[in-house]
Amino acid sequence: MAKPTILSSLADRLAKGDTIVSAWCGLPEPGIAGILAQEGFDAVTLDMQHGPITLGEVIRAIPLINAAGKPAMARIPVGEFQNVSKLFDAGVSGVIAPMINTMEDARTFAAYTKYPPMGERSWGSYGGLGASGLDANTYLKEANRFSLSFAMIETREAMAILDDILALEGIDAVFVGPSDLSIALSGGKQVDALSAEVDETIRHIVARASAVNKPVAIYAQSAERAKAFIDMGAKLVTVMSDTALLRTATQAALKVIRG
Repeated sequence: MAKPTILSSLADRLAKGDTIVSAWCGLPEPGIAGILAQEGFDAVTLDMQHGPITLGEVIRAIPLINAAGKPAMARIPVGEFQNVSKLFDAGVSGVIAPMINTMEDARTFAAYTKYPPMGERSWGSYGGLGASGLDANTYLKEANRFSLSFAMIETREAMAILDDILALEGIDAVFVGPSDLSIALSGGKQVDALSAEVDETIRHIVARASAVNKPVAIYAQSAERAKAFIDMGAKLVTVMSDTALLRTATQAALKVIRG
């Protein structure tokens, strides 16, 4: 096995059972992700599903994150599997795919994530190859291990096939979206990411994933919620968002100034 690098650090740490705390960025300015990467976060996640940040801006942010010594992750929009290999080529360490509701979704996602014979990812890495510090053939041999796929579990359909998703070769972890999960669990009646039913479901997901030695990642809307998820057994938490962090810091500063 090749020596650890920034690109493989996320996979290496999760394999050891470490807990990862990631920033979450959706604003369309790559420099924001670069700034957050210089803070105490273990990783930075770039959100193309709901954030206004575009693929081009994400690709420009990745080297800024890696230059700060941190792994980058990215969430694709629903169904845009064609961008998975492009993100790995650019140098992300993990890709999150939302709304994985069928085994066809999961298999398609896994295929774009992994090189043959496990998947169908085609050759063309530039940023990833450079960040890995490996020669081409060693990168080809190692990339399926450290290019991580996170299948999002956020619907009743996904919950019904959770064990099958976890058992699929090429799916490395699951990522829980508490807000969408709350909508699904309530039959579309409410969004309540803090509900007891959501917490119960998250504990079930962690238990099923732990049984097959795969980590669970979760989006946390606050630092307090992130701590609670870690206590539930999540191994990777993404905390708030760049927008929420700006608002929280602004409100705290103005409260001190104005009383």
